[in-house]
Amino acid sequence: MAQPKINRVTLATLPTPLESGGKLQSGANLWVKRDDLTGLGVGGNKARKLEFLCGEALDNDATCLVTVGAAQSNHCRMTAAAGARLNLATHLVLSGAKPKRLEGNQMLAAMFGAQLHHTGFEANDWKNLETARAELTKDLIRDGQRPHSIPIGGSTAVGAIGYAVAFDEIIAQCETQKFVADAIVFTTSSGGTHAGLIAGLVRARAKDPQKVLPKVIGIGVAKGFALSAESVAELANETLALLGETARATPNDVIIDPSYMGSDYAVPTQAATEATTWAAHRGAWVLDPVYSAKGFSGLLGHDAQGEFAADSNIIFIHTGGLPSLFVTH
Repeated sequence: MAQPKINRVTLATLPTPLESGGKLQSGANLWVKRDDLTGLGVGGNKARKLEFLCGEALDNDATCLVTVGAAQSNHCRMTAAAGARLNLATHLVLSGAKPKRLEGNQMLAAMFGAQLHHTGFEANDWKNLETARAELTKDLIRDGQRPHSIPIGGSTAVGAIGYAVAFDEIIAQCETQKFVADAIVFTTSSGGTHAGLIAGLVRARAKDPQKVLPKVIGIGVAKGFALSAESVAELANETLALLGETARATPNDVIIDPSYMGSDYAVPTQAATEATTWAAHRGAWVLDPVYSAKGFSGLLGHDAQGEFAADSNIIFIHTGGLPSLFVTH
């Protein structure tokens, strides 16, 4: 069977820096992968996925983009930015009611020219939000449009290619800086970033079985959504198939720790607040309170529990989220 064509458009400023964060409490070395600096529409990890998702859209002669997310979705804001760059109309299906004043990611998305569709649903009501995306997609088709409809977080096998490629980028940077990574820690919700990293890990392992490769540790922040090792491994395997690889992931490759989530998605935690302060004081890294900060609180928690050895090398992927800091609550 012929390998499917994979089209990629240039949207991100790559490679992003991998910078030293000094020592953790355990004596482990912290490194920060600055995917908050991908450039597209204020930056963030979704730019990597959108390079492939928008390549797919152009292959399908799409006339517009449709996607869905929480009210302050970074993915939605960055999809709007991609639409502006590619001259594609963008429709965003969002949780919550229409606010009196647009702030944060919504303000930027509107600035980029997106049309915002406020559903009134809760931020964690993934089922109804996805149903609303499907209904809007059908409406646009009836209106004669050719929408390219993207699920929450851009978490498809095509989107996950972005982080399979990012895994290679990280390993190459480690080699350039002359260290071996012991773990890569990041925040996970819809599972696309996680699946991509697992696909990259499995591909690298198959290429050189003797090579020492890092554990991939996802800190889960969304209840009942891609918190299954089986679902992440399945998506990783779909990605590997798209890349023409024969190696496959198993659930044993997937580590998800949901214990730093707090009560639910988009609800701040004390540990995340403390992690935000730690990161800001240590390296002027700006974390958002409900996503990247929870992931970083997980890294600090794992370190405090003695899971990282002294002088080991731990990479945190900073996935962005700056605009949501400028929202009145």
